[in-house]
Amino acid sequence: MTQLIISEKPSSCLKIAEALSDKKLVKKKEDKVYYYELEHKGEKILVGCAVGHLYNLDEKEKGKGWTYPVFDIDWSPSYKISKQSAFTKKYLDILKKIGKEVDEFYNGCDVDIEGELIFKNVLTQLFKKKNAKRMHFSTLTKKELIEAYENAAPTIDLKLAEAGNTRHFLDHYYGINLSRALTLAIKNSTGMHKILSSGRVQGPALKILAKRELEIRSFKPVPFWQLELKATAEDKEIIALHKEDKFWDKKKADTSLKNTKGKKAIIDKVNKKEFLQNPPNPFDLTALQLEAYKTLRISPKETLSLAQSLYSNSYISYPRTSSNQLPEALNYKEIIKNLTKQTKYKKLADELLKGKLIPNNGKKTDPAHPAVYPTGEIPKSITEREQKLYDLIVKRTLATFSTPAKRETVSIEIDINKEIFITKGTRTIEEGWHYFYHPYVMLEEQELPHVEKGDELKIIKISMLSKETQPPKRYTPASIIKELEKRNLGTKATRANIIDALYQRDYVKERSLEVTDLGIKTIETLEKYCPEVLDENLTRHFEEEMEQIMEDKKKGAEVIDEAKEVLTKILKHFKDNEKKIGKLLADAHVETRDKANLIGKCPNCKHELKITFSKKYRSYFIGCSGYPDCKTIFSLPRGALPKSTNNLCKECNFPVVAMIRKGKRPYNFCINPNCKTKEEYNKKLEEEASHLL
Repeated sequence: MTQLIISEKPSSCLKIAEALSDKKLVKKKEDKVYYYELEHKGEKILVGCAVGHLYNLDEKEKGKGWTYPVFDIDWSPSYKISKQSAFTKKYLDILKKIGKEVDEFYNGCDVDIEGELIFKNVLTQLFKKKNAKRMHFSTLTKKELIEAYENAAPTIDLKLAEAGNTRHFLDHYYGINLSRALTLAIKNSTGMHKILSSGRVQGPALKILAKRELEIRSFKPVPFWQLELKATAEDKEIIALHKEDKFWDKKKADTSLKNTKGKKAIIDKVNKKEFLQNPPNPFDLTALQLEAYKTLRISPKETLSLAQSLYSNSYISYPRTSSNQLPEALNYKEIIKNLTKQTKYKKLADELLKGKLIPNNGKKTDPAHPAVYPTGEIPKSITEREQKLYDLIVKRTLATFSTPAKRETVSIEIDINKEIFITKGTRTIEEGWHYFYHPYVMLEEQELPHVEKGDELKIIKISMLSKETQPPKRYTPASIIKELEKRNLGTKATRANIIDALYQRDYVKERSLEVTDLGIKTIETLEKYCPEVLDENLTRHFEEEMEQIMEDKKKGAEVIDEAKEVLTKILKHFKDNEKKIGKLLADAHVETRDKANLIGKCPNCKHELKITFSKKYRSYFIGCSGYPDCKTIFSLPRGALPKSTNNLCKECNFPVVAMIRKGKRPYNFCINPNCKTKEEYNKKLEEEASHLL
């Protein structure tokens, strides 16, 4: 009997084959695609891979041009749908070839909603089979893969696959129809071609960001005053604020300040409070993305990509998890003991192994996977950024098995002629889990000098600070993902891509997720003429229904029919207002584009410098908006898309633009041809050229 295991990616394909092979692994290659033949306990096994979705949704009948609504869609080989997916054909051909003589199929794809759907589509579309066995694993270690194969479930999770199928249909319906509606609205009303997009989650996500942006734009600062005391005790400086904190009435602040003139500063109260700070929970994906952004400044999208690479190489467990729990079945001792093999973690791991291993589990669960943890396999040939993320995951795992940290907060009240000033400081007394989580413990340590009631301080200065209230902060790529999770919008695996799409469509800019005029106008226009597109309750409703499909409480076909009915009404409403919508969005696009292309003042005439594209030379350059009176011009490197940074060069004070290159990290470029930074730029070009030789 011959068995075929289908994995999701080439790397996991090799891992599965190596883990199960009892003898020499036979590695075969056709058209640059590898598959494997092996024996495991007398069974002949083939292992091939699907490189993600080999099938995607597409219109059944094309050639009608861009119209909407579109509901007549079905699964089709990905290579037939887009040129970018042309490479998938050879993988499909290999699976078709090696599957001809197969008696039994195994799902070895990632254990999640996408992995189940990827396999089921190959099984039903390519092999015309209804079911197969299912391997369940959370790491790609040899031990776990053997257990997953030998204890494979007799059937795949058909309800999970049905939920995945339903999600794809809904996302495709919303994505293609709303994006076409927005794009055609601009074209039909102004003749302008500008691709816009929206979707089930993208619209509500942009609405959340736009609401915050409007709050910031409409914010009116309110003045207030604070009284600040600077004094010394035991030759250590103390900074304290008046008990009133914010004085909204300056006269009242003036009176309090006047009362302190020439008076002594006497310690009135000293309060000390010790408290225990529990270790952190293990990482679920969202928590990992938040912490990586906060401590390493790695974006959520890149975090997921780096984590996926670490998982594919067996260094960590499956990252797309909603759980922040490490179950006992994992064998905690083995996890920690494995880490002693790495010099960097040996001392920390040995310390933990002296005591009882109990993780500080959170409350979130995932039916398929535990929290993210290191497998103990020693990383080899990983990138610097992968190493940083791996270190964060290891330290977090170690910290969660440690003891609480003990901290102490000291509050001191200082009396200056009945005007009370207060200062507080918190310090760590016993490190506990802090020791294991270094350097990622981002807590302020402030130890106040030892003072007692009745002590007199030496006053250095008492100042009145004039301040204003600040607008709410913008969301970051990490905090918006946390907000979407809280509102049950999107999935753990898709939220980062949704935020990336908002950047690509010019709805947002900057790391702080500043919503552009186009983003604001899109939300305002849709709220006025077609608010259903932005209804997060409707989006949440469908998310809940897909959970019901997984629980066998709802049929996928029912949810798809409901979505078609809802969308039909939305699109009719949109069509009725198409010209009004299109005109407003076109104006917003032009305004956003023009603002985005401005990079600073011309050094010769003080008009605005702007990024311009030359059709004749097919390249970008910087020109003066005062042309033809001012002919100032700056050349830019070819092969990159320039973006304004709103920053000036520290060397020469000329504008700096960000150069975006496909498949490479962006770099900053000073437009001044005589700037000293050009030496670094030329050196970079030489290094890149040397790699090509």
